[in-house]
Amino acid sequence: MHPAVSVIFFTVTSGAGLGMIFLLGLGFPVDASAAWVFFVGFVGGGLAVAGLLASTFHLGHPERAWRALSQWRSSWLSREGIAAIVTLVLFGIYVLIWMATGLRHQLLGLLVATGAAITVFTTSMIYAQLKTVPQWNRRLTPLVYGGFALGSGWLLASALGTHDAPELWGIVLLGLAWAAKWLWWARASRSRLSDTGSSPETATGLGFIGKVRLLERPHTGENYLTREMVHRIGRKHARRLRMLALLLGGVVPVAILAIVGLTGAPALLNLAAAVSMLVGLLAERWLFFAEAEHAVSLYYGHR
Repeated sequence: MHPAVSVIFFTVTSGAGLGMIFLLGLGFPVDASAAWVFFVGFVGGGLAVAGLLASTFHLGHPERAWRALSQWRSSWLSREGIAAIVTLVLFGIYVLIWMATGLRHQLLGLLVATGAAITVFTTSMIYAQLKTVPQWNRRLTPLVYGGFALGSGWLLASALGTHDAPELWGIVLLGLAWAAKWLWWARASRSRLSDTGSSPETATGLGFIGKVRLLERPHTGENYLTREMVHRIGRKHARRLRMLALLLGGVVPVAILAIVGLTGAPALLNLAAAVSMLVGLLAERWLFFAEAEHAVSLYYGHR
């Protein structure tokens, strides 16, 4: 699949923002001053909004993005949009009450956290429900999306909040998230387009003749399908990007958390860990798309 920059940015930044919103809704400690509460809320909500806005640039007609909300009965994309809007509105009210009174409304916070979790889940299901892409069509996909959202959100919240929880919690969250991703990679590498039940024979409808092989491409030039769904990446480059993603997204943040936990360094240092993880996740998410094989590519001679 073609890795669209807007979608990569959307899934990474909105995931971090929603992960942070989830933790704030559950009561993650933050300095009670109104100005700081506003800043922390702005960071969490801003990341989520920035990601959602970026996703519209991948649409053929961004000005019609609002119409996607009407298909909630059948579309995970529509459900995601609705869940995100409801969550952000509730979070805005939650932050305003917090700023005005200095108190955090527990029931409203729980609703905010639930909404954030549902939004991340619906985002992951946009891809996990696609049977035409065997690498994505697995139960681990929502787990990976949720794990990375929670891990990056924890790093941001711990850097900007006044948390008393030891950095060990962050190390555990990152370890679990990357363990799920490593398992996802292992299973995805064994996935084949044949797992979808499709083949060049079914793609062309010529299976009754026998084995089908491509003599000439169906089109003399590129079209939407070849641009968006028939992408190739060398295995050597994929391995390097995986190591880069794991290094920046996992090893460096864990090392920073360990330093903060062992030396008593300011928790603000966790912000460097959050930035490193987000950069690593950009590489991870690029691979998520680049390594995926869509069944439509069988029509163009790929196996």
